[in-house]
Amino acid sequence: MANGMKRTALTAAWVVGHADGKHCLYRNGTVVVEGEKVLHVGHDFNAEVAETIDFGEALIGPGFIDLDALADLDTTVLGYDNHPPELKGRVWPQSYMQAGPREMYTPDELAFQKRYAFTRLIRNGITTALPISSLFYRAWGETAEEFDAAAEAAADLGLRVYLGPAYRSGNLVVDQKRQIGFHYDAPRGIAGLSEAEAFIARHENTHGGLIRTMLAPDRIETCTPELLRRSGAAARDHDVPIRLHCCQSRLEYDLVLQQHGKSPLELLRDTAFFAPATILPHGLFLSGIKGITHEAPDHEILISSGAALAHCPLVMARGGKVLRSFARFRDLGVTIGMGTDTHPADMIQNMALGVMTARIAEGNTTCVGAADFYDAATLGGAAALNRPDLGRLAPGSAADLNVIRLDSPDIGQRIDPIQTLLLNGSGRDVSDVMIAGRFVLRDGAIPGVDEGAFRRQAQTQFDWMVAQYPDRTLFHPPVEEIFPTSYPLRGHAPAIRRGG
Repeated sequence: MANGMKRTALTAAWVVGHADGKHCLYRNGTVVVEGEKVLHVGHDFNAEVAETIDFGEALIGPGFIDLDALADLDTTVLGYDNHPPELKGRVWPQSYMQAGPREMYTPDELAFQKRYAFTRLIRNGITTALPISSLFYRAWGETAEEFDAAAEAAADLGLRVYLGPAYRSGNLVVDQKRQIGFHYDAPRGIAGLSEAEAFIARHENTHGGLIRTMLAPDRIETCTPELLRRSGAAARDHDVPIRLHCCQSRLEYDLVLQQHGKSPLELLRDTAFFAPATILPHGLFLSGIKGITHEAPDHEILISSGAALAHCPLVMARGGKVLRSFARFRDLGVTIGMGTDTHPADMIQNMALGVMTARIAEGNTTCVGAADFYDAATLGGAAALNRPDLGRLAPGSAADLNVIRLDSPDIGQRIDPIQTLLLNGSGRDVSDVMIAGRFVLRDGAIPGVDEGAFRRQAQTQFDWMVAQYPDRTLFHPPVEEIFPTSYPLRGHAPAIRRGG
């Protein structure tokens, strides 16, 4: 240790190493970390170490990479059983647009939400995250100022992130006849891109490389062709990833086709949107899939573009959607990474559900296995970001890892740790997380974070936001009509007040 950097050996019953371009397993293996890097993985490390930590019956593996990570208080629960979206506040009425949309949270509340969400990512073994937030409750897009605070929160917690404020040219609106259309403010979209570029200039590769940047246009149907064109050019100019929600719903596909006479992927091709690190959540709706009869070379465009899919099985399955299919895109050579996109940010649960839905989609139990999805959550995410130093434990890679307990009674019996993890494990089994050689989760606790206080504050903010929904919901029904309880509610609840 002549260089003065601390050298630590981590041992466990199982270690996921990396050799010859793919993961491998070591029984009773060792990971040696020196500074921010991995020095050794495997057995027979005989040099001096400052400390040895034995995790016992556990799996040490590379940290998960979340390409679509919630940085928000999750609103999924508001849409779980409450349909249709245009009557539940998820599509703004024209009256709300005409009155001028408003922010439903203060800057301090927005800053807290990102810090809170980042703790949930760490708690679930995620070491690299590309955050996303809902714009349903925003005046328009996200601001660079709130992402300045997000950068500080991520650096303080030790989370590796790619940050960039979401921006858009338009928004869906619904009229009194329940017809869904668009409200456009194209200059506002261009201004959002400019603000995002200024954010890149301030934050790219800061805090020792933990904070990187990206461009995050909101979703394809809310972007003009000009905004798509300029965003792709900016991503190439700044050499940063660009992420765009694309091919995620039939409504999106039909709206893009209606407005532009092209499929979403044709529109991206024709606007020269694609950059070297392009990430597309969710890739569910393409020509020839799920009843889409529009003839377009969507698969060919996706393959030739080099874009990666961010697969989010849990949030999609909650809406009755599955990818058709993981095996097909894998065999076509499409890079597939994973995203959580909801609470809980449970990558293990997403991998498990991914295996199930892929087998259902193909009607074949052998089309995918546990390793396919563990690869997607690690190596696939690294490939999407062009980061060969992430998503693996090998000499010279970043010391980003998680420790997953295998000795819980719920884990059951095992012969292989990866299959067992996807069968019986969850994010709750993650006990320790290291990022860049620093423990950011130790023995189930995040240093300096009072999770009980965080949970209470998050619920208070969420309750206040829900109370504002009648204002931005068609016909302005009361909250209890927008979001009825599963069973009849008896009695009266006290009024919601900001601050508890």
